Amino acid sequence: MAYKFKTSKQRSELMKKIKSNNTSPELLLRRVLWGKGLRFSRKISDLPGKPDIVLKKYKILIFIDGEFWHGYKWEEKKSTIKSNRDYWIPKIERNIARDKKSSRLLRKQGWKVLRFWQRSVEKETNKCLNKIFKHIGKEAVSIC
Repeated sequence: MAYKFKTSKQRSELMKKIKSNNTSPELLLRRVLWGKGLRFSRKISDLPGKPDIVLKKYKILIFIDGEFWHGYKWEEKKSTIKSNRDYWIPKIERNIARDKKSSRLLRKQGWKVLRFWQRSVEKETNKCLNKIFKHIGKEAVSIC
């Protein structure tokens, strides 16, 4: 049975606007990778976890995880959730467990799995790019 909780109309409208694909960090990283000559696929749904970017040639999967939904600094943040704790805490913990499980399955299938926090892609794009190129085995240059 799905958990039901009361929410304000305003909160409900805000939650509806949250996107799961083509987010700004995703678009940024895809644009940078494309500019560096890397070709990729997006959202291959038959892979566990539905990676955001798939570099088939290098057998690399890239996930860009939102901080709230995927539990960034979870042990610290868990205590800050004030409303609907009985819903959100188990929900996010299930997401964390699912992410770990899908990463493990993908590695067993021979994929290299890279996970970046949304904020890292937005604020430290060069670091993310260098990490990707390190796994490819090439030197990356700055995007700036």
